Amino acid sequence: QVQLAESGGGLVQAGGSLRLSCQVSGRSFGGYAVGWFRQALGKEREFVAAVSGTGASTYYADSVRGRFTISRDNVMSTVYLQMNSLAPEDTAVYYCGAQGPNAYSGTYYYTNANEYHNWGQGTQVTVSP
Repeated sequence: QVQLAESGGGLVQAGGSLRLSCQVSGRSFGGYAVGWFRQALGKEREFVAAVSGTGASTYYADSVRGRFTISRDNVMSTVYLQMNSLAPEDTAVYYCGAQGPNAYSGTYYYTNANEYHNWGQGTQVTVSP
């Protein structure tokens, strides 16, 4: 079992950038795949980006591909989400989730929220027009 804590959210103008961090506490961080999801007011939680435990494999939602970059520092037990060219439609609470350790989580990523068993409390990102 791990605990996750997101940070880095805030208010930014359209076209601006933010970097979110997901600090993970617990053992064997490198064995956990981590994903970022977001939930806008009145909408369901949606997938944003994911990274495998080793960091070698990443995947993005079509809506953010080319603008967002997910990365991880396994020494610092932290996963980052660099968000560039932000738009008002990116406004949401952003959550990170962790899955593992298992036979796949070091190599593969997960894109379905139901596959994650550990979640942080979320960080609000607001993009003004």
